[in-house]
Amino acid sequence: MATTRTAKTHWEGNLLEGKGTVALESSKVGTYDVNWPARAEQPGGVTSPEELIAAAHSSCYSMAFSHGLAGKGYTVAALDTQADVTFQPGEGITAIALTVKASVPGLSEEEFQAAAQDAKANCPVSQALAGVKNITLSAELV
Repeated sequence: MATTRTAKTHWEGNLLEGKGTVALESSKVGTYDVNWPARAEQPGGVTSPEELIAAAHSSCYSMAFSHGLAGKGYTVAALDTQADVTFQPGEGITAIALTVKASVPGLSEEEFQAAAQDAKANCPVSQALAGVKNITLSAELV
């Protein structure tokens, strides 16, 4: 069964001086301010499309990794994933760095690295972001 999730953005003004809000409509968990300085300078308590992409990528990757390991008979004790999305004004999103630290009892380093790469390749958000030329992964079994 397919699912659809919805977010809505209201924007006022031009790109550099304007501002807006993005509402997570499906979950109703919040409405967040967005603006150009949050993308190109410091966040200052305002989110950006890149931060929202980072949230989507880190959570999707974690789910895909956990699912892949469960399919191999392993139980994840803990999995912490960070996604750093780099935005270059005039160029767009130029890189995404995924960093994962995981505790998985009984898993060898070789199996861990293979499963980590598999999750990177098969996570639906990774696939949706395939246009980003530089997506890296650093995976540490702890």
